[in-house]
Amino acid sequence: MGRAFVDLSHTVCDGLITYKGFPAPVICDFISRQESRKFYSEGTSFQIGRIDMVANTGTYIDTPFHRFEDGKDLSEVELSSLAELEGVVVRTTGIAGRAVGRDFFAELKVRGKAVLVETGWARHWATDAYFEGHVFLTCGAAEYLRDEGAALVGIDSYNIDDTGDGARPVHTILLGAGIPIVEHMCNLEALPASGFRFTAAPVKVKGMGSFPVRAYATV
Repeated sequence: MGRAFVDLSHTVCDGLITYKGFPAPVICDFISRQESRKFYSEGTSFQIGRIDMVANTGTYIDTPFHRFEDGKDLSEVELSSLAELEGVVVRTTGIAGRAVGRDFFAELKVRGKAVLVETGWARHWATDAYFEGHVFLTCGAAEYLRDEGAALVGIDSYNIDDTGDGARPVHTILLGAGIPIVEHMCNLEALPASGFRFTAAPVKVKGMGSFPVRAYATV
């Protein structure tokens, strides 16, 4: 029996707004197929695309450099922290209020695992509702995941922190411990609670702390 792949990433397209106040990506041809024909033999053409975007676009990963000047950037985070991680899903859809506290994680064994938090917020993707009143993790939840040795934490919400808190404690706690964060995920409802592998590897760029990923699970 073969493995099944579950795509956990939103599609990035021209004009997409991921984070309110940030510019949308501009996606276009650098060389169109028609233009390329003058360089090649009859019947042969290529398209070379161009994209102008901020790093925090679509489903993306935050590495420690995103928060800390001396933290590891995209080029320095080990693949062992990003690929083929054993994963678990924490389901919080329909909770009263917006805050996901440490009690949601207390019964889980998270050490060395990718902990993916399903809030159901992805249903608002690409609408104005996505930007307001999102579900987030508490400081206590972040401290628990850090202390229990989570390898990576992902969420299908607008931000893993309450955007009303300028201190961004969840980013500070997790990235300060070297734990990457994946935000703006989707399709977490398609995963089992455990028994899958998770991968979210970005482009290997020096001097950047965040970048889009093709996050996926193998089940």
